[in-house]
Amino acid sequence: METTTRIEIPVLLPDLPDDRDACVLRLLRDLSSRPGILDVHMAPGEAGPPLLCLHYDRNIVGLKEVERSAMAAGAALTARYGHAVLPIRAIDGEDAARRIEAGLRHLPGVLHASVSLPAQRARVEFDRGRTDETAVRRELDAMGYAPQTQPAPKRSGGGHTRGRGGLWARIIANKELSLSLGAGLLLGVAWAGQRWLELPGAAALALYAVAYALGAWDLVSHWGRALRKGNITFDIDLLMLVAAAGAAVLGEWAEGAFLLFLFSLAHALEHLALDRARGAIRALADLAPATARVLRDNQTIEVPVETVEAGEWVVVRPGERIPVDGDVRKGGSSVNQAPITGESVPVEKGEGDEVFAGTVNGDGALHVETTRAVGDRTLDRVVQLVEEAQTTKAPTERLTDRFERIFVPLVLLSAAVLAVLPAVAGWWSWDTSFYRSMALLVAASPCALAIGTPSAVLAGIAQAARNGVLIKGGVHLERLGGVAALAMDKTGTLTVGRPEVADVVAANGIEPDELLRVAAAVERNSQHPLAEAVVRRAEEKGLDLPAAGDLESLTGRGVRSRVGEETVEIGNLRLWDERGEDIPGSVRSEVDRLVEAGRSVMIVRHGDRWLGTIGVVDQPRPGVAEVLNAIRAQGIDTLVMMTGDNRGVAEAVAREVGIDEVMADLLPEDKVEGVKGLLTRYNGVAMVGDGVNDAPALATADVGIAMGGAGTAAALETADVALMGDELAGIPFVIGLSRRTRAIILQNLGISLGVIALLIVATTTGAFGIGPAVLVHEGSTLLVVGNALRLLRYRPPTTST
Repeated sequence: METTTRIEIPVLLPDLPDDRDACVLRLLRDLSSRPGILDVHMAPGEAGPPLLCLHYDRNIVGLKEVERSAMAAGAALTARYGHAVLPIRAIDGEDAARRIEAGLRHLPGVLHASVSLPAQRARVEFDRGRTDETAVRRELDAMGYAPQTQPAPKRSGGGHTRGRGGLWARIIANKELSLSLGAGLLLGVAWAGQRWLELPGAAALALYAVAYALGAWDLVSHWGRALRKGNITFDIDLLMLVAAAGAAVLGEWAEGAFLLFLFSLAHALEHLALDRARGAIRALADLAPATARVLRDNQTIEVPVETVEAGEWVVVRPGERIPVDGDVRKGGSSVNQAPITGESVPVEKGEGDEVFAGTVNGDGALHVETTRAVGDRTLDRVVQLVEEAQTTKAPTERLTDRFERIFVPLVLLSAAVLAVLPAVAGWWSWDTSFYRSMALLVAASPCALAIGTPSAVLAGIAQAARNGVLIKGGVHLERLGGVAALAMDKTGTLTVGRPEVADVVAANGIEPDELLRVAAAVERNSQHPLAEAVVRRAEEKGLDLPAAGDLESLTGRGVRSRVGEETVEIGNLRLWDERGEDIPGSVRSEVDRLVEAGRSVMIVRHGDRWLGTIGVVDQPRPGVAEVLNAIRAQGIDTLVMMTGDNRGVAEAVAREVGIDEVMADLLPEDKVEGVKGLLTRYNGVAMVGDGVNDAPALATADVGIAMGGAGTAAALETADVALMGDELAGIPFVIGLSRRTRAIILQNLGISLGVIALLIVATTTGAFGIGPAVLVHEGSTLLVVGNALRLLRYRPPTTST
């Protein structure tokens, strides 16, 4: 007999970066071959992390044995395979990413390596039996890409960083820029000396040679290391080195030195510019203070925040940043949560309210009980997820990577043909053929193409994080920019999420208080928002509630329990209609009236007596109509509401807020089918929900957007995009940002390919020499980086929620 069980993936593979990792496939293959297991596959988790779904024949193997097998397989994979996201320092051009990946894959035991050059991160999967993270770090160091370690800067009393060290320290800290400027200075002296000061040719040649050495220092050093390890890659750096060497062979030392100077200067400036985007992410990690004031032994002492444990009380003075995640136990204040949630105004916090590390306390003192230690705080999870997101490549970036791998060898081959064929055919002299061949190498180098997409993705992810939106990878950023339809959960997303009783309509001969008393007695055992509304109304009226038996939940229909000796059923019409039971006409007509008024209706029956109906309403969020208009202004024409409420309630809310299409009376699995239906009609569908109950639908959509990510780890784990705050204004912002990012990526591709085409024609026809080609080539590289950095100034549309 076939039986099913489900286990959360993080329980089996706790170190896994995400559920797309190769270890998941290894786990599936391992378990599917075990006796008694019929099928193994992934399933979206209803409460956060993805699940491993195992179908087994319980006549062959028992549940405990299946679970033990899964745990053992997961433990074996965790013990064997390691994953690491490591910082790097790559300053020698876009091809450094490919060179690092090739070098790491060459290391025995490394199974996969992916590098994001703009993010300065390498993501590595390795076999623990053959290597470890230390060996990977040593390999990065040997290749010259390990991050530089510098002493931590000291802070002045005002909290500002105070730099130390003289001119030499500054030169070392900016080595690539210093080398480039040195090359430019020597080039200028040699050229001016020859032109105006009658500098001897030998002296000028010596200056040009040193300029060559300074300009090519990083290129040659990294290429030399790769060559010694046998990691030969045909990349942009090779094109530049060959072109500079060719210019020297021709005696064009000034042009060759000029090429290396501008190439190294452009890359130095490019990396300084990209540091602005990376700085936005680093700033997240620096939001929380390094120390905390903790109450220990009736004394307040200041300790490193890393030593604060869950359960300890932290004192936060007015105006200070909150160092921990926790709950307020004493005091009250307004807290500026913009650094984490992006909320535009401070939020009032009192006893029992949750606060987050990195937010700014207002004018009141707070005593906060720590709920998450350092490493598990919301801020820590956000920084970790953003860093991992930066190492995943967007579809356009992967496409340009494949293009470069074909294009660069083709350019080298074309340059070789151009250097020989015209001269052999007698069309050009040998000097002309060789010179134009070297100019072609410069012209066709796809530097701007290589950096245009990743720089835009990095800037987009960084700007989103600064505004309280976590985007978990370039692929989601690009996909969101192409969304044509947006599906949204109703309760808690479009509405306040706190229903209130609006109508208590008792049947003939029944007192309203009896109806409310019986309903509240049953519903106080439920966690459903409608149930909580009924209980609140009964408590407000001061009703004494009778004892009720165990609660039975009837998914999508209602609940059942016992009060006294008789059964109580509370639900919608479906609860009785599906059993073929007759419902009194007066009850049906009252239900129709309340539904038409936009109420969620609960019918109550106690034994054989129909007690009446209760109407509950969940008001739309303030300003939701303005937010939906802002979403439409971003180019999304179809807005769909998905809800488990009845159609009358849903349509009443839809009319009020301006929704185009309503899908009502949906069970959780029905929402998945609803999203699938939208996917057949629209090229790009996003789903907005709370990240927990809507997890299957979020996983089915092209892009899943979870609200309230700061308050729940499940939202951070399930969705592709998490709005850290609970404000709808984040939706038009992130859609607008993604569309702007896509536009800039397309602009950068157009600029890059257009400049390459122009320079190829100009250099092969002799219109441009090496010097002008270098100027246009490096100018286009800086242009696309500057264009991408415009995303750091993107501001959300002004809406009120």
